Order: sequence, then C-alpha cells, then structure tokens
Amino acid sequence: MEKHVRFGVAGRECTGVLDGGTVYETGGLFSTQRGTAYPVDGVKLLAPMRPSKIVCVGRNYRDHAKELGNEVPGEPLIFLKPPSAIVASGDAIVYPPITQSVHHEGELGVVIGQRARHVPAEEAWNCVFGFTCVNDVTARDLQKKDGQWTRGKGFDTFCPVGPWIVRRQDVVFQELRVRTLLDGQVRQDGSVRDMIFPVNVIIAFVTQFMTLEAGDLIATGTPSGVGAMLPGSTVAVEIPGIGVLTNPIVKG
Repeated sequence: MEKHVRFGVAGRECTGVLDGGTVYETGGLFSTQRGTAYPVDGVKLLAPMRPSKIVCVGRNYRDHAKELGNEVPGEPLIFLKPPSAIVASGDAIVYPPITQSVHHEGELGVVIGQRARHVPAEEAWNCVFGFTCVNDVTARDLQKKDGQWTRGKGFDTFCPVGPWIVRRQDVVFQELRVRTLLDGQVRQDGSVRDMIFPVNVIIAFVTQFMTLEAGDLIATGTPSGVGAMLPGSTVAVEIPGIGVLTNPIVKG
C-alpha cells in the first residue's frame, strides 16, 4: 500500500511515497515515480496536501446531529475551513484564549485527484485520489454564539490532517471506521456506512456550485461522541486501513 506524503528535508518541501521506513521523493503529490530515498526518521512529515480549499460536511451522521440537538439536513450542509487551519500529525492544536469549549471531531478526509465541475454522482468516485484522517477541531461556544461556523472552526491549527494519503484503490471503503481517542480513551467510533450523504453524493452536490481542484480536501462529517479537549491532552483520529493522526493540545 503506497502512502503519499509531503515532507521537509534539508530546507526543502517535497512530495513523496512512504514505503516501510523509507520516503522516496516524487515529482508531485499523486506521482508514484520514485526518486531520492530518505529514512523516514530523517525527514519531517508535513500535512499531506496543500489544498486550495477545505470543504466540510456538517451533520452527516444522524447520531451526531441528534447529540447536538440538530435536525438531520435534507441535503449536504456545506461549510469551509481556511487552508491556514491545517497542521500535520504531531503538530500542536492551539487552544485559543477566547474560547472555553474546544471539541474534537474525527473525520474521514477525501482528497480530490482532478479538477471537478458539474460531476454526476455516478461518475464522482473517479474524482477521488485517496483518503486521509482529519480532525475538524471546533470552538463549540463560538460556533453557537456566532450562528455560523467560520470563526469557531477556522482558527489556525484547527484542521489537523494526515499523516498521509492512501489511494482509493488500496482501501475497502465500506469497511472504514472513524475512531477518535482522547488520551488513549475512545470517544468516537463510527462506520462510514452510516454517513447520511455518501462521498459521491457530496462531490456531485458541491461541484454544482464550486470547482474542486486536484489536491482539495473534503472532510466528510463526524460520527457521534464529539467532546471537549483541554491543554495537556493528546487527541488521535484513527482510521484503520489509512492511519493515525495524533496531535497534542497546548494553551494559546
């Protein structure tokens, strides 16, 4: 199974493929052409993509909508996180001083592999390059106070992504589960089969009004079990078959 990564080495940012304990430099994020090899412990793994946009789906699991007292939407509920919110696995999530309620939201991330506009649902899977782990970190009090979600979900460090991308053809999609652990304790555990709107429907809906570019990221919604995190804790989003995204929480 090829793991597509971005990494830093000798002052450069590179794309590569991780195979065992070795990272092979490639000519682009989606390339499999292997070049210079580096030991993985000699490089810094970065967030695996630099998207032009992060498209998120709210309330895409019935139990999550219910736990927050919200109705299940009749069509995908779409919002954006800024690319400046992205951090890599291992980087810190900064707890801002203007909030008293920062929550974890573990999610499956879908990485777009080609430009997509007005894509029918039956063709949408062709636009997917692969999958990664996402934590849609949320300042819940600010989200509720503002009545819209930009500030509560848009802080720097509020979109951990990674640690890599696994290609679509290397994954049995219906077997994927999204698990979130806080200090080693399981807080979320849900199957992607429980999504209200599946990935192809989300892509078809979004591309009616927005062009998706190669490398863009879709966060597909979170299962039930969201909850508060505090500085000093460590949160992990684990999707067996894809990877584990781990981040410490620090006081801002």
